[in-house]
Amino acid sequence: MPEKKKTPISHEVNVHRLARKGMAVSISADATERGALAEEHDLLSVERFAAELTVRPWKADGVRITGTVEADITQACVVTLEPVSSHIEEDVSATLVPDGSRLARNEVEGGEFVLDAEGPDMPDTFHGSIIDVGVLAVEFFTLGIDPYPRRPGAVMEAAEPHEDAPKEAGPLYEGLQKLGQKS
Repeated sequence: MPEKKKTPISHEVNVHRLARKGMAVSISADATERGALAEEHDLLSVERFAAELTVRPWKADGVRITGTVEADITQACVVTLEPVSSHIEEDVSATLVPDGSRLARNEVEGGEFVLDAEGPDMPDTFHGSIIDVGVLAVEFFTLGIDPYPRRPGAVMEAAEPHEDAPKEAGPLYEGLQKLGQKS
């Protein structure tokens, strides 16, 4: 099994010591952790990172993690490179089972596998008795980051055509025109 990359936020939980009602986990990143998060995700800054999670036993030997991740970040606008502030709030929901658990297998009988896009995801697996819920919080934080932040009113101007660009249409353009005429 490949070694996982260490993330700036870490909070380990021993799954064998979980009470039936579960365990509340609060994570609040300090300045060093926020700086490392900003560097890892190519952000200008992370002003706040907090996670409120509940870790509960699930079925025989699995774990169910629910809660929220909230953060305030500053990114560079993709048009002007000026700072853009945004707030991230992501609901966390994950199910983990130990390696080798029958609940994580995708065994298909008869060659057909039906997957419901709106249904629950297959459980992820963990190794040993320790899980790092901080890694999970960072994964959901990453999902909330806008990949193309744009300042309000920022507009990208269209480039002027080059003078040395061909004036006549090429074979691709002509082929598309023919396709358009058939409909």
